[in-house]
Amino acid sequence: MPVVHKSTIKRARQAERRAQRNRAVLSSVKNVMKKVLAAVESKSAAAAKTALREATAALNKARSKGVLRRNTVSRRVSRLAARVNALSVKA
Repeated sequence: MPVVHKSTIKRARQAERRAQRNRAVLSSVKNVMKKVLAAVESKSAAAAKTALREATAALNKARSKGVLRRNTVSRRVSRLAARVNALSVKA
């Protein structure tokens, strides 16, 4: 039977907690992004802009927590903003 160190057991516990926290943050980010896309689909410019603001804040918070990488956040914000801005131009 292999020797399992106390530090290994502790690291496994920490990794599990981090994974749960990261999953929760990612889930909330995805929900906020869906809210923006739903507002764009319904062609509601005002709702899309407020949802975009929330999504940007959530994405930046996920970035600061280390859940998402900087370029990933930048790309997602850019794509959401482009859709919202396209909606404003058409209206």
